[in-house]
Amino acid sequence: MKHWLRFNCVGLAGIVVQLAMLKLLRDTAGWHYLAATAIAVETAVLHNFYWHWKWTWAERGAPGRRLLHFQCTTGLISIAGNLIGMKALAGAIGLPLLPANLFTIAALYAFNFLVADRYVFRLR
Repeated sequence: MKHWLRFNCVGLAGIVVQLAMLKLLRDTAGWHYLAATAIAVETAVLHNFYWHWKWTWAERGAPGRRLLHFQCTTGLISIAGNLIGMKALAGAIGLPLLPANLFTIAALYAFNFLVADRYVFRLR
């Protein structure tokens, strides 16, 4: 239960990071929404990894290969899932970017927790 609660706290902060980066890259820098999504997601993935390592699963040890495992699971699935979701919701349906991005984040939530808890940060 402790890990799940901490995962949610880190995840909420990561959502703020992701949405802020998406808005900055799209609205301020003028990037295409899919390129902005990919960079925003990767920024949130790195943010979340750091806080999961330092706080959520801190008792499970040093990062070692955990960053590589996190990138190859949560990172790739999050980027691919967000790009697919954004293409469908923002591109095809026409939802505004931030609500579309929130829907894609929510769709990936359970997968990301299970992979992080059972694989990336598992006890060794």
